[in-house]
Amino acid sequence: MTSHSLVHTIDLNFLDIPNAIAAYLIPHNHGAVLVECGPGSTLKTLESALGIQGFTTRDITDVLVSHIHLDHAGAAGWFARQGTRVHVHHVGAPHMINPEKLLRSASRIYGDQMDFLWGEFLPIPEKQISILHDNDEIEIENLVFRALDTPGHAYHHMAYLFEDICFTGDVGGVRMYSPGPAHLRIPTPPPEFHIKKWRESIDRLAREEISFIAPTHFGIFDDPRAHLAAVRTGLDQIEAWMENIMPTKPSIETLESEVAAWESERALADGVAEVALESYEKASPAWMSAEGIRRYWEKFRNREHGI
Repeated sequence: MTSHSLVHTIDLNFLDIPNAIAAYLIPHNHGAVLVECGPGSTLKTLESALGIQGFTTRDITDVLVSHIHLDHAGAAGWFARQGTRVHVHHVGAPHMINPEKLLRSASRIYGDQMDFLWGEFLPIPEKQISILHDNDEIEIENLVFRALDTPGHAYHHMAYLFEDICFTGDVGGVRMYSPGPAHLRIPTPPPEFHIKKWRESIDRLAREEISFIAPTHFGIFDDPRAHLAAVRTGLDQIEAWMENIMPTKPSIETLESEVAAWESERALADGVAEVALESYEKASPAWMSAEGIRRYWEKFRNREHGI
């Protein structure tokens, strides 16, 4: 049996949009592991999908989250209350144990949409947390994962290697599941989007022996080299675009409009059907990317260029 066939892709159907957020189910001798668990708002969908595979939520012994953003880790605290062990980057772990600062920051962004979008985010008891550092191996029954510290999208970001599959979280970009054109979007939310660190993370992944690549948004692909090359190209494109747009000092409203138009033009040029654009937008909203671009430009790019 190949590693690919061991992994079940679960579509969490976020906001009733298919192919926006995935959780990956991997059975083992005494239950199963989830790589990513999605937000609290999609728990019912996840429970139903687990049932189809012959599992209940209490069969989930471990959840591996790539990072602590709500679309990836929002339901982790709920699973911890069921006895599940949660594996998370050492920088993100304190915010899972005490999410007050994380939720306060998210509330400033999402306002009264918080509950609708993300559902309940519960703190994780410290005894249920497994704190990860770079290259840590995670042994769960007959399964072995290796955690790779991969900043660029967020400081607290891990990619996970399982045999010859790499679960890339968001550092692998956003690419909707085939059949469809190989279009990729770079999600650039605030406050930690950083192009140089992201490029270094992609170079790191390219040195690994990978046959399949599995971004959380969305699905498992069998062309990891081409995929990683597309991420590099996307980073180059967004950097060139910023160098052209940001010196004009656009307002945030103008920047949001410019990002949305640019991303739409790129997708349509790659052959993405207009109906599929909604999945990309839910997985990586243009308005959030605009906020991240502005913060990167002001906090990192100008400093690096002595401005």
